[in-house]
Order: sequence, then C-alpha cells, then structure tokens
Amino acid sequence: MLVDPDYDEKQEVAEITPDADEAMDEVEPEPEPRADEYEAFLKKHMPELPDQETEAEAWNTWEIREWRTLTRREHGPVFHCGGHPWRILFFPYGNNVDFASFYLEQGFEEKKVPEDWYACVQFMLVLWNPNDPSMYVTHQASHRFTAEEGDWGFTRFAELRRLFNTSWDERGRPMVEDNAANVTAYVRILKDPTGVLWHNFINYDSKKETGMVGLKNQGATCYLNSLLQSLYFTNAFRQAVYQIPTQEDLDKMNSAYSLQRLFYLLQTSSNAVATTDLTQSFGWDSKQIFEQQDVQELSRVLMDRLDEKMKGTEAEGALEKMFVGKMKTYISCINVDYESSRIEDFWDIQLNVSGNKNLDDSFKDYIQVETMEGENKYFAEGYGLQDAKKGVIFETFPEVLHLQLKRFEYDINRDAMMKVNDRYEFPEIWDASPYLSDGADKSEPWIYHLHGVLVHSGDLNAGHYYAFLKPTKEGDFYKFDDDRVTKATKREALEENFGGDYTHTNGNVSQRNPYTRTWSAKRSMSAYMLVYIRESRLDSVLMPGKPVDPPKHLAEKIAEERAAFERRKKEREEAHLYMEVQIASEINFKIYQGFDIVPWKGDADSPAHPKVYRILRAMTMSEFCAMVAQDLDAEADMIRPWAMVNRQNGTVRPDVVIAFPDMTVEEASSKFGTKQAQFRVWMEKAEKRNEDGSPFFGDQAIDLRGQQNNRPLMLFLKHFDAKTQSLFGIGNFYAAYQDRVQDVGPQILKLMGWPAGTNFKLSEEIKQNMIEAMKPKITLAQSEIQDGDIITVQRVLSEKEISQITSAGGCVETKEFYDYLLNRINVEFAPRFGEATQLPAFSLTLSKKMTYEQFAAKVGEHLNVDPTHLRFTTVNTAGKPKQAVKYTQQGTLNNILYPGPYNYTAAQKSDALFYEVLEMSLRELEQRKAVKVTWLPEGLTKEEEYTLMIPRAAHVSDLLEALQRKANIPDEVMKKVRIYEGHNNKFYKFLAPDYQILGIGEYLQLYACPFPDDDSPKKISVFHFDKEPMKVHGVPFQFPLKEGEPFSETKQRLSDFTKIKGKQFEKIKFTIVSKPHYSRPESIDDDDILWDLFTSRDEFALGMDHVNKSRSFWGKTDSIFIR
Repeated sequence: MLVDPDYDEKQEVAEITPDADEAMDEVEPEPEPRADEYEAFLKKHMPELPDQETEAEAWNTWEIREWRTLTRREHGPVFHCGGHPWRILFFPYGNNVDFASFYLEQGFEEKKVPEDWYACVQFMLVLWNPNDPSMYVTHQASHRFTAEEGDWGFTRFAELRRLFNTSWDERGRPMVEDNAANVTAYVRILKDPTGVLWHNFINYDSKKETGMVGLKNQGATCYLNSLLQSLYFTNAFRQAVYQIPTQEDLDKMNSAYSLQRLFYLLQTSSNAVATTDLTQSFGWDSKQIFEQQDVQELSRVLMDRLDEKMKGTEAEGALEKMFVGKMKTYISCINVDYESSRIEDFWDIQLNVSGNKNLDDSFKDYIQVETMEGENKYFAEGYGLQDAKKGVIFETFPEVLHLQLKRFEYDINRDAMMKVNDRYEFPEIWDASPYLSDGADKSEPWIYHLHGVLVHSGDLNAGHYYAFLKPTKEGDFYKFDDDRVTKATKREALEENFGGDYTHTNGNVSQRNPYTRTWSAKRSMSAYMLVYIRESRLDSVLMPGKPVDPPKHLAEKIAEERAAFERRKKEREEAHLYMEVQIASEINFKIYQGFDIVPWKGDADSPAHPKVYRILRAMTMSEFCAMVAQDLDAEADMIRPWAMVNRQNGTVRPDVVIAFPDMTVEEASSKFGTKQAQFRVWMEKAEKRNEDGSPFFGDQAIDLRGQQNNRPLMLFLKHFDAKTQSLFGIGNFYAAYQDRVQDVGPQILKLMGWPAGTNFKLSEEIKQNMIEAMKPKITLAQSEIQDGDIITVQRVLSEKEISQITSAGGCVETKEFYDYLLNRINVEFAPRFGEATQLPAFSLTLSKKMTYEQFAAKVGEHLNVDPTHLRFTTVNTAGKPKQAVKYTQQGTLNNILYPGPYNYTAAQKSDALFYEVLEMSLRELEQRKAVKVTWLPEGLTKEEEYTLMIPRAAHVSDLLEALQRKANIPDEVMKKVRIYEGHNNKFYKFLAPDYQILGIGEYLQLYACPFPDDDSPKKISVFHFDKEPMKVHGVPFQFPLKEGEPFSETKQRLSDFTKIKGKQFEKIKFTIVSKPHYSRPESIDDDDILWDLFTSRDEFALGMDHVNKSRSFWGKTDSIFIR
C-alpha cells in the first residue's frame, strides 16, 4: 500500500460511529505464502504473463542434502511438465563465481533430444530452508528452450557466504542449515501459436517454418518489400503480371520481366529474394534505394507502368477490374431539381486518421455533406443562386480495396510533417454499403475481408516498414518483415497496429522506439495501409486450389541461370584442382595485327586471342599436347610446347621448349613459366616428318657450320604492307645465331613467296615504342637477336608508290605504322541529347596524338558538318555526360580521354565522347552564357523550356530577342512579353530590359509570359500549393488588382490569364496566405475585394490550392519514377 508522505493524521474529519453489531472487523492482510505452499506461492510470485496462454504448469522440489560433499556439478531428479522432461542443474560451489548457480534444464537423455524440439517456458527457482519455509530466495525468467539452448537460469543465484552465514537476513538461522536446503522449480509451459515466441532467429528458416520466403532489404527498401509482398499474395494480380508477354525481351532492365522474375523466385526459392534487379529495372540508383519513399505514390506509379505494359495482351484491363472503383463528386440543389456531378475512377482511397476513431469514422468524414447556403450559395445554371449540398459518394468499390491511412500530416505549430500515432481501429470484416450512393448496384453484399495490414514503425525521419498478410481465404496472418516471414496472431496483425497508448498491467506504459531510440507512451508501430478483398470475390482474387503458373519461358530462363550458378559454384569449389593455360599458335599469329606475337590480354572473343584451357593440374604435358593437337588438327607428336616468359621490356616471348612429356602441367608452369594466373604456352608445329617418321622441326635444318657459340634461333616474321596499310604475322622460322642478317634473306623470300632479287628491308620489333632497322652485314648475335624475337619485313617502295601512299595519309615506313598502331584508338561518338536530335551514333579510329582541330575535323568529315560547330563532352563510367571539352583545350586527344591520375573529377570512359552540333562556332559559344527560360505561350496550360546562349555582356532585351527567334513568337505578342524571376515556385521580381544577363542568379527560375497592358499600382504574387502552403508547385506569377473589383470578377480575369477553364478551374481553391508563406491559408469569398484587403494588412500572396500532378513525397526533391 502506497502512503502519501505529506498525509496529516490529525486533520479534521467527520466521524461516523456505527452500531456495535454493524462494526466491520478490521481486514487483516493475507499472510505471505510459505515456500512449501506451492500453489499459493506460484500464484503470488509468478503471475501469468499478459497476452500469453498457459499450456501446462508443474512444480517439483529437490531436497539437497550434504551440500558441502557434492561434486562441482549436480543434477536434480527429472520431472515432467507439458509432456517434456525437466530437471535442475546445480553448481554447489558456483559456476566460476562465488555464488551458488542454479539453472532449469531440459531432462532428455544425452543426444536424444527430438529434432526441432522446443518449449516456451516461464519458470521460477526457489531455494528455501526446509526447517523454516518462510525463508527463501527466488529468481524467475522466461526462455525458449531448444536442443541448442537446453538450460537457462542464474549463475549468481545467491552468494555462498550469505547462504552459510549463521543468520540469514537477521532471521537467527542460516539459509543452508545442517548442510541441507530445498530447491523448487516452478515451470509454466506457454502456448506458441506463431511458433516464434522468444525466438532468437539464429538459423531461422522462413521457408521451412511458413512455406514462404521474404525479400532482402537493399538499404531502405522495406517500404517496397511490404508493398511487393502484398501484391504477390493478391494471386489474381500475380497471374495478371505473369500474362504480360516478355519472352521477346528477357532483359533485366524490363520492369515487367523483372517483376515476373521476382514473383517466380518468391514462389520457388528456399531463401529470401533480392530486389536488386527490380530496382535497377526501375532505373533507381543509390538515392532511391537509401531514401524511404511514399508507398501510395510507389503503388500508383507501379500500377500505371504495368497497366501500360498489359495493353494489347490477355491481361489488359485486369488491374482496373481488380483495383479501380468509382466515386461521384456532386453539388445537388436543395430546392430545385438540379445536380452537377462527375464520376471519377480511384485506385486507392486516402483516409484521415487524425480526429477519427476507426475506419467507419473516416468514411463518414470522407462522404460528409457540406451545405452551401447564405453567402456561399451555388450558382445553378438556369436557376441562379441556390442552397445546395456538396459532397462525395461512392458508386462502386473495387474487388481489392487499398486504403491509405494518413499517418503523416503537416503540423502547423511545428512547421513540419509529423506522424499521427493516435489509436485508430479497423475491423477484420467491414461493410462498405453505407458509403455507396442510392443508385449503386447492391445485388450482392459489399462486405470486405481484411487481407493485409502494412505497418510503419518509428517516426517520419527514422522508421521501418513491414506487413501482416493473410495469404489464404481461411488461413492465418503472417508477418513479412523484409527477409523474415513468421506466423502472426490476429491480435498482432490488428490490435497491435491500431496505434495509441501502450497499456500494461505493471504500470509501465512507456516503450523504447527501436528506430528513434526515444521513450514514448505512444505505440511507434501503426497501420498506414490496409488491403481489403470483397467477400464475394475472395475466390477469384485469392484463387484457392488453383495454381498460379508462371510463363514457361520464365521458368526455363531461371533454370538456366540456376544451372549456370551451380556450375560456377562447383568451379569455385574445385578451383584448387584446376589451372588455366593459354595456348598460342601460328593460326593466332597470322591473323593478329598489333604488338607482340598475340594479344595475351584484351578481348578473349577475338580470333587472334590465344585459346584458354581449364585443365587438371595433375595432367601430364603429353596428355595436354594430345588435347591441343586435336584443336589444331594435328597429330600429337607433330607439335611441341614452348614456355612463354615475361621479358623486362614488357613483351611476352617463347623462352624454352618443354621437353619433359611426363612432367605435370603444374610442374611445367612452376619450372618454366612466370608467376601469373595463367600459364602461357606457344605451340610450335613441325614442318613434316623425317624418313624414319619422326617429326621434323625447323631447327633440324640449320647448319651451324661447326662455329663456336652457334645455335639455332626460333624467330617470328611479320610483314608490313604499305599499300594495304596492314601488319600481320607470316610465321616462324629458324636461323643460326652467327648468321649475318642478310643470310636470312632466302628464307624470308620463300616465306613471303617473293621472287629472287626483290628488294626489302628488315626491322626488329623490340617493344611497342622501340622499332629498329636491322643492318644487313652484321650477325644476328651482334644484333642481340634471341629466341622469340620478331623481325618485320617491308618491300622497298618506288618514289611514285611513296607519293601515292603519303597523299592518302598512309604510312610508308614500318616504324611509322607501328607508331600509328601504338596511338590508334577506337572512339565511340554518341549524340549528347539522344535520339531526339536524329543524329547518329558512330565510331572512328583515331590517333591519340591528334590535336583538338584534327579529331574535330575527322568527326566533321564523317557527319558532313563544319567542325568548328561541334562540341564534345567526356563520358563518365555510368555513361552520363561529364565535362564539356573546351575549344581552347591544350594537348591531344590522349589528354582529353586520359586526364591523368591527378585529375580531381570522377573516373571517365577512355574510348567514348558525346557530341552535339551547335548553331554557332564553339569559340563563339564559349563567350556566351546558357540561360534557361520557361516560355508560357498559353497562360499556365502550356510550358516550353528553352536554353538560350546569350553573350555574357548582353541584357534582358537581348534575351527576349533570342527567345522570339527560338520560339517563333509574333511581333504583336512579343510587345507584351516580360521576363520575371521565380524562386522555389514563388514570384521574385520582373527583370527590366536593360538588366544585365550576368546579374541573373544561378538558382533562380526564369519565366517569359505575355502580360496584358495594365498600369495598376497594386499587384499580388500568386503561387500554387497542394493542400498545405509548404507543398508548392507550378508556375508562379504576379497579377494586377483592380479597385472595387469583387473576387468573383478577379477569378474570371485569373481564368482568362492562366487559360485554365471549366471544371479544372473549379477544382482550384483560392486562399490568402500571409507572410511567412507557410502560415495557415484563409479562404476567399466571391464578394471579397482583394484591393481593400491589400490596403488593410501586411503583404500577402494569393494561393491556388490544387493537386500537384507531379507531386513528390513530403517535400522530397524528386518524385518516385519507374523507367
């Protein structure tokens, strides 16, 4: 009993003295139950947990005797509760502490715990004195016991020193008396309807436990995951998505195919599915992935895109049939028979939470009727001003009803969006008929069953989304929390997401929000979207008993991908057993034009690229040669392998014959190769067979003439053909080390097929940038020629041939052509502004040494345009424009494409440029400023955006002239056109004709509009907003006021100026918004006179409140989009 410390016993009170026989006996408090009064003790010290249901209860007492003679670890007797065996685990001298340690433990025999066994247990351990049961120590806990976590309890149950003290808590006797004590285990097994009560989720398998899998969170995509799961379990929606024909476009960038693929994986996978492919197909980057978006907006955009893709297919109209209802907006006269109404489609309904207790309250609020009377009478055509009723009523509701609960609202006091955590109830079964018009078809009931609750936990700035869904008609709810799916109770799905205050029996009503880390009495989790399915359409929407079959091509494609994945996985697992060998042969050499023998790196699909073999490391060289011989269409003994080595000058050349057939490939690589990922081998082919049948290789034909230090050299021959401007391999040949250069002439003539007496000259390809002419009279040894060197032959040209080749821009010397090859680059050119420009994309082979003028001339020649009117832009690694190339650019094409390691800008592509064809020369353009102007030719109904290049020293008058030329504005209209600045969708100021262009701010919007002649001294700023003045949008402007003009006439002038007419204009609600512009707007009556209001108060603006067609979420900079 709590007593107020300030209570005064002596204060005056009225005394009532009852008759003696009516006097009530003083109620004595119930005595504390003793430790041996088990039932009372259990009730007192271990009350049932709220919201949990008991399956079984039991208690058991272990009489501990001879405490000090016990071993370090003891077990009590086994007892049963809930069909499970239990026992107490006891450490008499402490479990590495100076305390007695007691635990509750499952009592199965060792290694005989049933597979997947568990029990959710609330338990209490009580140590008590058998001679005085009023002396006891208790500890209690709750735990999910499993085979892995089979014991749980208290390491520091009671301090040993205190237990054996002669007086326990001044009771005059020890707790452990005569070396004896009793310990009682109270065990309460709880029901676990969801299967995850107190689960630690280590090794939790959603598929095994629920038959369903979740979706992985990419960063902040839980809102997307909850919506996708809701749509996936709307089986008719899934079937409609499967019906979109995608077999001709199996590209992951196709959003319809990516969604089909995601649904198929949810249907067939054993693990959580990634949404990466889907978000990439939407065209989202990290900004969208790591920023939570508005689920309603996402839902609408996704539906629109899918609806487009379903047109012309068997699924056409499926989404409208499923998700679209109709509502009527009406104004009905009370006293005359006149009604103005329009019927509109809706995909979802936004309901107010604030001020409403439940779903029905919100619908009553939605369809409440406003009476138009008095000064607010309605002007009915043919009847004049009339009293009328204005409102909204529903004509039909869709089969699947999406209700968006407005949990986020603008708080005018805080000037910010805030989450509404008020309690808001919604039923499992709901009747929609009270909200239908009298003429609605009520031939079957409009009863709806709750299918899904999408929940937001947290607040506006930090939170998490998850969903409770009921996948089957008669089944249970399940919680879909990103990659985890668990069974849920009806209370978890409904009541716990009503919002409002926590209610706890222990008086602690405050809970910590896991996302904001603040304490609050309000629940942080609340429903923000509800999905209801019409009772009479449950079977057609959820399709019980009917398989939702994916398209055949989808299953085949994913089966291929899975097989490829398993193959790659197996390769990774067996990678240590295998190695890769690159094999080059004369076939590759003869079709390769470039440096070195073959392109060891680069495009593996090129025919010149060496073939890569993945072979077992233990394979012998003879076995490997036999394998390669088949590919080379040769006999195994007619080829021999040379190990390639990396020379210090950066080339890769043959070094030594691998003459050990029984050596393994791994041993050969280790002994002869260089340390790199792939073992590189040149495979030499024998010319013929000897008379004895043995292979004849070229070195056998070399006459060494008995010279000392003489040996055969294997050399490679390339031919530079000046006429065709080509340089290809011819083959390999042998020469003696002590031969003179001119001695190899006959072999070269034979290889080239040239007649005797043909004049030619030789060069040695030492490395990429070192090509040296060979002197005929010195020896190969003096020329430092060794195995694997490359000699290039070129016919000697006549003066006439040299002149012809030079005039065509060709090379006449081998060294020149090598230089061309070294610096050539294939550059991809694409129009900067895409296909809309009708300019082609193309590629040109250019030299890195070209100056800006030289490569611009080549592009101009290809496009047949003046090269001075071209502008180039570098391309970043994402394929987007990076930086414009200036006309005054110093250096060469190489400097432009390879800006160097110290360039501070982001990485760029080294083989691509954007181009654009300008209306003026680039030099002139760079003296100008790009000015973006929005031209308004027809009020606010049409916007045309122009970027005008204006001289930096120009004025606004020059800008107007440029705009007239660009937009083809007639002279009579141009006389009325004025330029004005806007900022954040608010009017800023008009710009005078003599205002300097350089004075225009970078972040201001420019508008040009023809204004009527008006010399009014009073003008009002006008801006657009959507429900709240902070949600600005549209084109602002300034409007002249007229003295004495009622607002009904001002509205007509506004309609004439903006060109917004009819129903579209009627939807606009006009308000006065005082500074600051975020203050509460005030409505304007038709007979108000703005002129007078403008005089009597501080500056204000006219607000036009209407829907923002391109609205963004809570003031975010970009709307959600799906490519």
